[in-house]
Amino acid sequence: MTEPTRFHVEGIPAPQGSKRHIGRGVLIESSKALKPWRERVAWTAREHHVPLRAGAVAVQLAFVMPRPTSTPKRRTPPAMRKPDLDKLVRGVFDALSGLCFEDDARVVDLRATKRLAAIGEKPGLTVTISDLPQELSA
Repeated sequence: MTEPTRFHVEGIPAPQGSKRHIGRGVLIESSKALKPWRERVAWTAREHHVPLRAGAVAVQLAFVMPRPTSTPKRRTPPAMRKPDLDKLVRGVFDALSGLCFEDDARVVDLRATKRLAAIGEKPGLTVTISDLPQELSA
């Protein structure tokens, strides 16, 4: 079993939302920020030499979203606005499939959180990937 891998990606997390049909069977991603975000996630995983896992894995994703200027200065409310957490997860899984785990179907335990950045904190994502023992994944 490989040791759990943990790495941090700086930047504004981008959701993988719906695709837009532009004609002749061509679909494009609705978010222009998605491709650079996925590239940044993949590049950071490569930089940390994350091993490719073939078995069942557990993944923890902790998203830190930019703090809007309208956010109170004395407290940090929950991040209840868009983007949706499931769309953020989808973009990250596409970036890590074939790189950290063979396919996102290998992820059998997922824990994802989304919160606003604290005052002075930069937005980003912390990823933790762990192998699951065979008896737990069967």
